[in-house]
Amino acid sequence: MHELSRQDSRFGGCLCGQVRYSAPAQPLSIVVCHCRDCQKQAGSAFSILAVFPRDTISFRGEISCFQGQGSSGQVVLRHFCGACGSPIYSDSDAMAARGIIAIKAGTLDDIADLQPAVHFWTRSKQPWLLLADSSTCMEQE
Repeated sequence: MHELSRQDSRFGGCLCGQVRYSAPAQPLSIVVCHCRDCQKQAGSAFSILAVFPRDTISFRGEISCFQGQGSSGQVVLRHFCGACGSPIYSDSDAMAARGIIAIKAGTLDDIADLQPAVHFWTRSKQPWLLLADSSTCMEQE
């Protein structure tokens, strides 16, 4: 993975600062996942993911990994900071085959301009969470 110049990059990292990364200024997509695994990992009702081409991300610091099985049945690798526990990114064989990686959007330093394009696994969405009528929603991924 290569370093990007400051002009075409955005940066992010974990809560304690041990893990830092650079990514392109514009993600390919912003998605919201409502699967139970993402809910548990995020400690919230959903997880917001910024999707980038995997060869454009540069990580610094020690990243730990938890391997689990996602709602789809495929193996999902959930990478996090071993010091503070901040989730950093999720990965799978299907994502690798597509050449993408899903960064946990909340770890980006600046997220004000990010707008979700689609909501996945809405069949697991919490019933009290209301989505805009204009949202693109998929019961699964």
